[in-house]
Amino acid sequence: MGILLTKVLGMFGKSEKRISMIGLDAAGKTSILYKLKLNENVHTIPTIGFNMEEVHFKRLSLQIWDIGGQKELRRLWHYYFDGLDALIFVIDSTDIPRIACTTMECEDCVKEELHYLLQCEELRNVALLIYANKQDQSGAVSPKFIREKLELDRVCVGRSWYIQPCCALTGDGLLHGLEWLAKEIEHKRK
Repeated sequence: MGILLTKVLGMFGKSEKRISMIGLDAAGKTSILYKLKLNENVHTIPTIGFNMEEVHFKRLSLQIWDIGGQKELRRLWHYYFDGLDALIFVIDSTDIPRIACTTMECEDCVKEELHYLLQCEELRNVALLIYANKQDQSGAVSPKFIREKLELDRVCVGRSWYIQPCCALTGDGLLHGLEWLAKEIEHKRK
């Protein structure tokens, strides 16, 4: 009876979903969070720890955890993976050295961090949205470049994933990414 009631209420009310938003430092995670929450540009400082906000999108209530990306904080990311419905990974599209590193043994490598995440058991069935942020800046690389350098077609086999170009400051692309994420979450629920 309880399961049936939950399903019926979910059809009419908001469905709560838990999302972690991670990425290397200075990728724009906090700017994206507050653009989605407040539709404003908020002056940010590096996140030490996390920010959590509830963002309402369509019939979903998204509890988004923005987790700091400094090197010393990355080892704590896994504490935010339990019970996730989706993962948002934010990439600074202008930070070519950290995207295009040739070895996965450099100090700050997007590829190394993302490949590590994709091997985590807790994230096995979690939809992955990649925001290729800062597309408004000169020198920003395309989502195709990111896809190739990070070998996404190879490492994301069997996983629901999408890469969305965006700009946290203008909001361009952010809702399109959430649109995809909402469809994936709804599809998983059925």
